[in-house]
Amino acid sequence: MNVEELVAKVKEILSDMVKDVVVHKGNDYIEVEIDKDNIIEAAKRMKQAGFDHIKDLTVVDYPKDGVFRIIYNLSSYSNRELSYYIVGLAYNIPRDKPETVTLYPIYTTADFQEREAYEAFGITFKGHPDMRPLLLSPPVAEMKPLRKDFVVKEEPIDLK
Repeated sequence: MNVEELVAKVKEILSDMVKDVVVHKGNDYIEVEIDKDNIIEAAKRMKQAGFDHIKDLTVVDYPKDGVFRIIYNLSSYSNRELSYYIVGLAYNIPRDKPETVTLYPIYTTADFQEREAYEAFGITFKGHPDMRPLLLSPPVAEMKPLRKDFVVKEEPIDLK
């Protein structure tokens, strides 16, 4: 399967949910923009089509636009043809109300990744079974350290 065939397949699988598809440099990654209200159904369809795990969850902070872009990067271990590709399911949520639904019931591989987005950006994944910080202490997680408006306190560098 080449990338054009994959794009056609994804458009067929997600049909009316697709807002935009972008093929990125290297032709092994495509990003599919959907509406946030369709993420559960899109994930179910992609899993049924052979995309059996979430490889990565990415959050991009756009403070000027007032949104977070959430991208679930899906791939396949079980289907060799699909394993060469990553398909990103992307959607925006409002930055001032950072909530979305969890994909944990569909993909258990969402567990730690959604927790990491929670602690780093303050995004709550409704329905997640363990929505608490993963690596950071609760006080540090409260500061939402990966948001672009997070201010890093400068410390002096003493080389003596």
